[in-house]
Amino acid sequence: MPGVVDRMELRKVSTEADDDSTNSLDDPYTEPTDSEKGTINSQFLDDDDAENQKFLANGMMKKKRYEEYDEEYHPGHTSFGMSVFNLSNAIMGSGILGLSFAMANTGIVLFTLLLIAVAILSLYSVHLLLVTAKEGGSLIYEKLGERAFGWPGKMAAFGSIIMQNIGAMSSYLFIVKYELPEVIRTFLGLEQSSGEWYLDGNYLVVFVSIGIILPLSLLKNLGYLGYTSGFSLSCMVFFLGVVIYKKTQLPCPLPFFYHNSNLSTNGSDMPGLYAMQNHSAHMDFSRADVSPAVLGSHDAHHATGVHFEPHPEEEEMCTPKYFVFNSQTAYTVPILAFAFVCHPEVLPIYSELKDRSRKKMQNVSNLSILAMLIMYMLSALFGYLTFYGNVEAELLHTFTKVYKFDTMLLLVRVAVLTAVTLTVPIVLFPIRSSITTLLFSGREFSWIRHVLIAAAILAFTNMLVIFVPTIRDIFGFIGSSAATMLIFVLPAAFYLRLVKSLPLRSPQKIGAAIFLVVGFIFMTGSLSLIVLDWIHNPTGSSGGH
Repeated sequence: MPGVVDRMELRKVSTEADDDSTNSLDDPYTEPTDSEKGTINSQFLDDDDAENQKFLANGMMKKKRYEEYDEEYHPGHTSFGMSVFNLSNAIMGSGILGLSFAMANTGIVLFTLLLIAVAILSLYSVHLLLVTAKEGGSLIYEKLGERAFGWPGKMAAFGSIIMQNIGAMSSYLFIVKYELPEVIRTFLGLEQSSGEWYLDGNYLVVFVSIGIILPLSLLKNLGYLGYTSGFSLSCMVFFLGVVIYKKTQLPCPLPFFYHNSNLSTNGSDMPGLYAMQNHSAHMDFSRADVSPAVLGSHDAHHATGVHFEPHPEEEEMCTPKYFVFNSQTAYTVPILAFAFVCHPEVLPIYSELKDRSRKKMQNVSNLSILAMLIMYMLSALFGYLTFYGNVEAELLHTFTKVYKFDTMLLLVRVAVLTAVTLTVPIVLFPIRSSITTLLFSGREFSWIRHVLIAAAILAFTNMLVIFVPTIRDIFGFIGSSAATMLIFVLPAAFYLRLVKSLPLRSPQKIGAAIFLVVGFIFMTGSLSLIVLDWIHNPTGSSGGH
């Protein structure tokens, strides 16, 4: 029975017609050749035994496919629901922490339009990738690049995936850099950091890399991968719930808003104002007895004894913007691209899908991206409506300006820190595999090489985290380069090159060509604007931590 199941599974994979009738991959194997039929008939079959002839012909097709594609056409065993979960986890990452910052610099309406547009374009990109994989005869991203453009295509795919993974590792370590000092400070009961080395994020990220991440990265296999994937996604869902809850607890404007405004005060009132701000900054606003004093309202003036002229921009600070254009707007599309990139994982998940077909995998992608679209929209909206224009590039860290000791945020930080720390080795593994394949192909396994490559990758990533000013720069640069390549440029280019069953002037090919051009425009435009922002704002003072 296993042999029969294998043949049936293989036949289902290889002979199912695509929606757009692009089944040229199957044409060479749809029927056995005359000589094969003759061999089958003469040795095993009666002339009228059509059913057995068909069965053995399928077995011969199976042998040919495995000889050409090795393990690529093996039966999948992952259910539809678990595939949706796996792809959702591949999409979800640290990018969710930067979406409120993106909304603050585009406005609610413009951000929503861009978010939906990037989600739809990501789905179209998955469609192109699945069609290309069928006609290109491979379920490996890099092999599609090699079959499309030879060595340059393979290197483009390798380079983009390595850059994207290094960007993901850097963003995770940035979270360690931002959040671990706050966790330690909270456990020690300190009101604020006084410069101790164990509260310095740069030191802590190095210690975590050496003490936890590097040993995990030295394992030959990651047996905890499945547990970490589920835990990471659960942490982000918990984070979203806390963001929504805190929006209902925090007043507006918050005291730290005034640091970035032209507050009009009398000189004698300044100490009192700062005292009120400092006091409220350490308050736990989740308590029921929150005082309106933190609002800076007229009643608060009498309650605190602090008297200053009404702030003319107070209402402006708590009014949501619908369309915003500034120097930080250039980071929005890259941040969104970084948040939605999952395309290198689409093909492996497709290969493991039970009773797989292109239509079924497209439905997996549709549900996964829709679920992430909803989560991203809620996270961005409630984070933005909490801090408005004062939100930082890493949303979770913005809460440190309001809460000093908050149990719920402490739990979120510990959960997110645990998740990202355990995820970094998982992201490091494919980088090391790619480097090993490129530079040491065909050589036997070496522990020295295994350790040195992992250490070099971690050292390089730590240098980025220590010297790059903000996580916004990681989101921006990787999102506008590697993520744009993986979502827009490469799938469209591979489709145009490998899909031979459609004429070049067909609507499908024209759509792919337009998609390719749009990808190049996004990439060059975003990179140019980001570089210009770096030149004019070299310290990253306008939007990062």
